[in-house]
Amino acid sequence: MKRIFPVRWAMAILLAVGTIASYAQWMNPSYDVPAYHPSAPLKVSSLPPILSGKQLTGPNFRYPWQVHVYQKAAQVSSVLYQLPCYCRCDRELGHTSLRSCFEGLHGSECSTCAKEGAFAYEQTKQGKTPAQIRAAIERGEYQSVNLENE
Repeated sequence: MKRIFPVRWAMAILLAVGTIASYAQWMNPSYDVPAYHPSAPLKVSSLPPILSGKQLTGPNFRYPWQVHVYQKAAQVSSVLYQLPCYCRCDRELGHTSLRSCFEGLHGSECSTCAKEGAFAYEQTKQGKTPAQIRAAIERGEYQSVNLENE
């Protein structure tokens, strides 16, 4: 009977340590920032193109804002390369930055991507750096973008 008691204590301690370790990730919000590149690409031309022209038609582009967001994204391509996307497409789709969302149809289907793209365009036009825009996106400021006005 005496042997079981210390085993129970050891199991309780292991359980407590495991629980604390698993919750540690939630204590530091900057730990879970989605994928992005810390600096501009060496050559934008070496990256997959952002959809444009006739590619911006069809069932994925039923609303004007979908086309406008892609057109804006193309103008700030290297900035988008340096920004994370908070829809978490880095996990599900393997995207490496917000720019990846506009290399295919994902940016037309996801309001988070579209809002972040429009927000990045507007902030760039206001003279903000990619680091400043990234910080604003991390604070959730892109959520105030009204896509119907795009």
